[in-house]
Amino acid sequence: MGLFDLLSSDLAMDLGTANTLIHVKGKGIVLNEPSIVAYDRATKKIIALGNRAKEMLGKEPKEIRVTRPMRDGVIADFEIAEGMIRAFIKQVNSGVMSARRVVIAIPSGITEVEKRAVRDSAEHAGAKEVHLIAEPMSAAIGIGIDVDAPMGSMIIDIGGGTTEIAVIALSGIVTEESIRIAGDEMNNAIGQYFKRNYNILIGEKTAEAIKCEVGSAIPLREELTIQVKGRDLVSGVPKTTEVSSVHIREALNEAVQQIIDAVKQALERTPPELSADILDRGIMLTGGGAMLKGLADRIRKETNLPVHVADDPLTAVARGAGKVIENINHYQRVLVRNRRF
Repeated sequence: MGLFDLLSSDLAMDLGTANTLIHVKGKGIVLNEPSIVAYDRATKKIIALGNRAKEMLGKEPKEIRVTRPMRDGVIADFEIAEGMIRAFIKQVNSGVMSARRVVIAIPSGITEVEKRAVRDSAEHAGAKEVHLIAEPMSAAIGIGIDVDAPMGSMIIDIGGGTTEIAVIALSGIVTEESIRIAGDEMNNAIGQYFKRNYNILIGEKTAEAIKCEVGSAIPLREELTIQVKGRDLVSGVPKTTEVSSVHIREALNEAVQQIIDAVKQALERTPPELSADILDRGIMLTGGGAMLKGLADRIRKETNLPVHVADDPLTAVARGAGKVIENINHYQRVLVRNRRF
C-alpha cells in the first residue's frame, strides 16, 4: 500500500438537492448535512457550509450569498458545487482533500451532460476514480432488496429536487419515471399559498418546517394547527397567523397528485410478470418525502397496491451507495455505464 492509499479513502456520496450524505468505507455514514453553501460574493471563498450555512439562510448580509448549488437533483452552480464536494471530502477525510474511489448516487432521469458535470466536479475535488449509481437502485440496495434477483421491486425515492420511480430486477432498472417534483416543490407550494391566501411572505426554512410539522397527503384523524410568522405584503411589517393542516394539505395537493400520476405511469409501462411481483411485494417509499404524513396511505388508495415506508428513509440512498463502495466488484452491474461523447 502506497502513501496515497494511506492518505485517502473510498467514499460513497448521496449528493442530494436538500442534503449531502457521505459513507466512508469501513466507517459507515459519517456526514449528513444540508447541501447549502455560504460564500463571499466578491471572492467566491466559502465561508460556511452544511448546517452552519443553513442557519444563515434568509438572514445573510449583502456581501454574503447563501445558496444551494444543487437544483432538481443536478448541479446548478458548478464552481460552488465543486467547492462544497471538496470541503465535505476534506471534512470526512480528517483534513486530507482526496478520495481514491467515489460512488455518487444521481437521479435516473438526468442527461449525459448532467452526469458529466457530477463526474467532473468530483474529479476536480480530488477523486481519482468516480462511479455513478441511479438513486432508486441505490435506495433499493440500501433497504436490503436483492437487486440481482429475477423479481420485480418498485421503489419511489422522494428527495428534495426529484422523485425517482423505478421498477428494478436482475441488477437493472426495467421501468423508470423521474420527475422534478419533490420536497422543494412542496415547500414552494406552501410559500405561494401564504402569498395568495394570507398576503404573507414566508422564508424557505419556514415553509419546510410547516410541511414537516403539519403537512399531510390525506385528512388526519385529528387536524393540527401551527403559528406562522412572516412579513405582511401589504403593510410590510412582521405578522403572525394561525393555519390548519387542512389548508397546508390543500397547498400540497397538486405536487402530491403529480407524484401519484407519475407512479401510475410507471406502473402502466411495467411488464406484466413484474407487475405480479409488485402486487405481491408492494411499493417501497424512500427519501425525505416518504415521511409526509399519510402519503403511503394515499398512494395505497390510488393504486390498490401495498405501500411500505422504508426504515430510516432519509439515509436509504447513502446506505445503498455505501454497500456498493464496500463491495464494488460485486455491484459492477448496477453502476451507470460510462458513455463517451
